[in-house]
Amino acid sequence: MLKSILLVGVGGAAGSMLRYLTALLVNRYANSHFPWATFTVNVLGCFLIGLLFGLLDKQQIANQNIRLLLITGFCGGYTTFSAFSIENLSLLQGQNSLVAFAYMAASIIAGLAAVWLGLIIAR
Repeated sequence: MLKSILLVGVGGAAGSMLRYLTALLVNRYANSHFPWATFTVNVLGCFLIGLLFGLLDKQQIANQNIRLLLITGFCGGYTTFSAFSIENLSLLQGQNSLVAFAYMAASIIAGLAAVWLGLIIAR
């Protein structure tokens, strides 16, 4: 259990640092009201988690430690949106469209409501 936690932590730290560096780089070149840095990180994270899942499956690498380090840790530290996206894609591919769309809608609505509530409480 401790080894798993450490793998996720190391991967997460690396992902978080890369997220910060990506945001710095994007913000250097993108000056607009659109949140390009977050958008870029989310899209890159989704591409990366898809690539990693695909490569690990293609190479038949079932090593849980690699998955914990790269997918749960690194991709999770880079952006949790990638996990959200792959979960929804899995639901859609598994013919669970209603659950996928309910999950998407509930996540967006509950997330916005939770941020709003947190701000209200903090003020």
